[in-house]
Amino acid sequence: MALDHINLPPLILHPFGGVGNTGDLLDGSHASLALQGVIESNDDQSRLLQRILNGRYQEIRMLLFLGKDVFRWMQQCVDFVARSGSPDSRLSEQSFAGLIVENPPEAVRTRLEHWGVSDRRSVFSRAIGINSLFAAPPPIETLSPTFLEYYHRYADHAYICYQHLSPYFQPESGCFDFQLYASEEYAKLLSDQWQTA
Repeated sequence: MALDHINLPPLILHPFGGVGNTGDLLDGSHASLALQGVIESNDDQSRLLQRILNGRYQEIRMLLFLGKDVFRWMQQCVDFVARSGSPDSRLSEQSFAGLIVENPPEAVRTRLEHWGVSDRRSVFSRAIGINSLFAAPPPIETLSPTFLEYYHRYADHAYICYQHLSPYFQPESGCFDFQLYASEEYAKLLSDQWQTA
């Protein structure tokens, strides 16, 4: 099968519930605004910074779990393309990481925008970067305040490092197509198909 157009397995994203206190995300945002003087707060500077770091920790956890879904999908894609009889052995996980970060199908972009994801490139590249660093969420006390505050910079560089682990082929736009689903939505889709089969 030539690389003219291949339908890949869907990317299925699981919910983040149960991975930590997601209320810390909002609290961290409020603390950041208070520290910048945009909103008022009764907390002192050190307490505001701690609230920000707690929020950043939850962001790291969420990205790590998103990264698990993306890594699972990339591995499925490599296996799928190899089984499809594609003559191109240059395709690797990095090829599909580049696809989701840099050039996803228009339907995937539209769906992410509908879900409120305004910066998909940063979200997916950082999820890949964080997941390449940690197999499981590290306890917050093992992470330095500097890492927590600037984790996005570390995640950006980790993604670049991951992409440069080995040479890879980045196919042109339009070679691959795939769908994006929330896990509950995909389970319902499969259930409906089985009932009508």
